Amino acid sequence: MKTIISRRTLVRIISFSVAIIAVLAAADIVYMCRLSRAESSTEYGYQEAVEELAQSADKISTTLTKGLFASSPKMMQKLSSELLSEASNAKNALTKLPVATSNLEKTEKFLSQIGNYAYAMSATAADGTTPSYEDYQTMSTLCDNAEAFAGELWSLKSKLLSNDKTITELFSELEDGGESFLADGLSTVEEGFENTPKLIYDGPFSDHILEKTSEMLENAEEVTEDEAKEIAASYCGLEAYRMKTAEYSEEGTMPSYRFTANGVTCSVTKSGGYVCYMLKRQEVKTSNLGAEEAVEAAQTYLENLGIEDMTETYYETYNGVCTVNFAYSEDGVTCYTDLIKVAVALDDGEIIGYDARGFLMNHVERELLEPTLSETEYQSNLSPMLTVIGSGMAVIPSDSVDEKLCYEYRCQSTDGKTVLVYVNTETGEEEDILILLETEGSVLTV
Repeated sequence: MKTIISRRTLVRIISFSVAIIAVLAAADIVYMCRLSRAESSTEYGYQEAVEELAQSADKISTTLTKGLFASSPKMMQKLSSELLSEASNAKNALTKLPVATSNLEKTEKFLSQIGNYAYAMSATAADGTTPSYEDYQTMSTLCDNAEAFAGELWSLKSKLLSNDKTITELFSELEDGGESFLADGLSTVEEGFENTPKLIYDGPFSDHILEKTSEMLENAEEVTEDEAKEIAASYCGLEAYRMKTAEYSEEGTMPSYRFTANGVTCSVTKSGGYVCYMLKRQEVKTSNLGAEEAVEAAQTYLENLGIEDMTETYYETYNGVCTVNFAYSEDGVTCYTDLIKVAVALDDGEIIGYDARGFLMNHVERELLEPTLSETEYQSNLSPMLTVIGSGMAVIPSDSVDEKLCYEYRCQSTDGKTVLVYVNTETGEEEDILILLETEGSVLTV
């Protein structure tokens, strides 16, 4: 007997089938999207791990280098703590990579040795013992290896990001014994440890400059918004009516009014009515000026504002803009806490940035104590790896944001690096060590 399906029933069956197919297709799309997101998340995690590993290697190299120039137990203990922390960070990043431990056995061993070495140096420093010549030799070798290690990792990261294959695929091929730049790169990293014995454009100390209450602003007279607008307009060379008040003002440790006009942003403190910063939105396409000309333009700018006794310290050139750091100088003492930054466009020399927050936060009338010992007496206690080529006095902040008066020794290391060592003029303790990086268009410290 033949079954007859009505036209209406047939349409319903077809519609129902199409609906099921659509639902299944949609579910498949959702699943594929989730899978894709998971793969992207995993891939990003691997990229992040490679970068974390390279950054830690950089910091290990820098800390070991500073160790070569340290001579006091207190400084060695501080550097040992930093070294231990970065070795731990590097090992943690290493565990995030999809690679068998056997392929990076020497790398893991090196990081463990760094940690053990840091523990040993910390214990020695705690006993009040200064490093021996053998300690410096060991540190020097570790430093060379860490520097090479970091270089290989950054090179490897660059190749990973520019390759058509994902990091997951590349590491999978490595596990299967495949030949690739990844295998060669990791092999180079491992070979670098054959002889193992067992990095501001803000300038130095800038992390501390905004962490306390400003004495300069604390007792200053309050200004109204209209008064602040007039100050901002005058500073930017515009009529006051063109200055628009920003949607929000700045509070925190330095309450300020913010104004904008024609691509310019200017902030004026509510106490005292000081311009704390100015930024101009300007694209710089060419570089017609050199760093020296930019520094001169920045210096002239401050002089025209009536800001005196500022000494150029460090500068950085980036994307056609040279940012110059100035520190207040008082009776021959450089106060790195009292910082002003000026940004100069290298196409036409226009000032497109000014930041006086460091100066406003820290500038006070200081009574500097007489040093307990002379520069020469302290100099004799510096690391034997350093030769002093110049010296002076400087005010720097401590970790507790208090200020310390130090002798600033500009030194040359045995391998040609320029090193700045800060020795407390009262206690004779090394307070900080900075390595000067001088490149075309920039003078920075790490």
